[in-house]
Amino acid sequence: MPETSLTVLPRQVADDYVDALIELDPITGTYLGVQESAGRLPDFSPAGLEALATLTRDTLERLDEAERQPGAGDEAERRCARLLRERLTAQLLVHDADENLCAVSNLRSPAHSVRISFTVLPTATVADWTAVAARLRAVPAALEGYRESLELGLERGMRGGPRATETFVGQLTEWAGEGGTDTVGAGEAGTGAADGGEAGTKAEVRGWFATFASEADTLGDDGTDGAVPGELRRELAEAGAAADRAIVALRDWMRDVYAPAVAGAPDTVGRDRYQRWSRFFNGTDLDLDLAYAYGWSEYHRLLGEMRHEADRILPGADPWQALAHLDEHGAHIEGVAEVQEWLQRLMDEAIEALDGTHFELVDRVRRVESRIAPPGGAAAPYYTGPSEDFTRPGRTWLPVDGQTRFPVYDLVSTWYHEGVPGHHLQLAQWTHMADRLSRYQATVGKVSANTEGWALYAERLMDELGFLKDPERRLGYLDAQMMRACRVIVDIGMHLELEIPADSPFRPGERWTPALAQEFFQRHSSRPPAFVESEMTRYLSMPGQAIGYKLGERAWLLGRANARAAHGDAFDAKAWHMAALSQGPLGLDDLVEEISKL
Repeated sequence: MPETSLTVLPRQVADDYVDALIELDPITGTYLGVQESAGRLPDFSPAGLEALATLTRDTLERLDEAERQPGAGDEAERRCARLLRERLTAQLLVHDADENLCAVSNLRSPAHSVRISFTVLPTATVADWTAVAARLRAVPAALEGYRESLELGLERGMRGGPRATETFVGQLTEWAGEGGTDTVGAGEAGTGAADGGEAGTKAEVRGWFATFASEADTLGDDGTDGAVPGELRRELAEAGAAADRAIVALRDWMRDVYAPAVAGAPDTVGRDRYQRWSRFFNGTDLDLDLAYAYGWSEYHRLLGEMRHEADRILPGADPWQALAHLDEHGAHIEGVAEVQEWLQRLMDEAIEALDGTHFELVDRVRRVESRIAPPGGAAAPYYTGPSEDFTRPGRTWLPVDGQTRFPVYDLVSTWYHEGVPGHHLQLAQWTHMADRLSRYQATVGKVSANTEGWALYAERLMDELGFLKDPERRLGYLDAQMMRACRVIVDIGMHLELEIPADSPFRPGERWTPALAQEFFQRHSSRPPAFVESEMTRYLSMPGQAIGYKLGERAWLLGRANARAAHGDAFDAKAWHMAALSQGPLGLDDLVEEISKL
């Protein structure tokens, strides 16, 4: 960290933090498009985690000093300081409670971060592939550090849940290749393949990293076969095989050591740990009982709307009968390539319709790509933001998991959420505004409930603007909204073991368990059982994150209502949207206060 200076203000402290963070966490650097980060991976060991905590503590000390300086009361400085203090304090609460020593999930763990980081690395030139090879060589040490942290967690009584552990072992097995065996061996098969010779029978099964490395066989800086030199392709194949062996080793340890150690432990975390995580993901100290009640109020409201739309589609049917009917007889897209192209058109059309009417978008924010997600992850779609210089655009990712038929009702509002006007418009606008915000606000200072809340608000906005007049699309939107309301109910309910209220149509008076939560969620979702299974594992292993969608949407709606009430007939929704999107992230209470004044 730089020496403290009397002239340093909060935004400089925040940006110094980003520079130091990138040194410790090259994956963050990769997402920002920092070229020097491409060949490295973070230290996920206890020592690496402590280094991050030390950086956080040092930054908070510098922020204390910066806030005492003349000029710190400037609006931009004040807002940045408010975010930085809240985020770093929440991070320390998690670290100091040893929560990072039990990071086992089907979606959020160091192993997931390592794998997904390769999907955003540039691979257009020989230099790019040289960096890929270096990062592949770093995979074994990164995963070993992660294992060390999990081992320390076991010693200190911080354990991942049995359900998440079992799911994670299955994912590692898939990443390693069919059967999870070390099929590439010591690199002979990969080397032979890279050399153009026979790979032998062992090459029939290849792990995820070796498969990724093999793309260099045909992709190069000029797009022609063999553009990557043979020596580098051999290096990539060997490094990919070593990374796959590291996945096998982690899988075996998780299966043979970690899983037995956590067997019988609860999958839920209890009120105290849940409160800590809800602060981390929502940026505020929530009243969890009031939040639980809000989830139920939204459930009842949405159920009435869903029944109305279902009757328009299939008279006399309940909402989930109507949705099942749409699965078979509704509008749909056939083919993976076709659905990728269709989603791209949907986002392009939304940009054309919204730009200049409800938003003012610069050209580089208008660019967003539709992608198919790599196999082996969670079942839900997701978004990755643009690099800082926009050379890598924002991208939406659709997991297909063997599907080739895609009902339209299940896609439209989801892509308004993931793409436009949801995640992409918000996160790309922050990146565009980095020079007027701070690098920290534009990149790493995100609050999950703020971003997920905006994306859910974006779905509702498209409904308000008349983009969902078709009953199929509107029932799909309401189904997605119901899923988010159910998340609030079951996420808080099962972790805190709350009572199901008397006016519930489902098991009134009983107390939530994960099994009851899954039954309830499945009854109120059009998604297949495998999706619901994945979602429930996600909620159990990421307590407090799933509630931020609905609670964040509520914050955005309240801020808009307050601003509209203050301005009356002079309220300009387009101006408000752009001002709100351009102020950067904040925790939920701070968000309502700030956007109400716009």
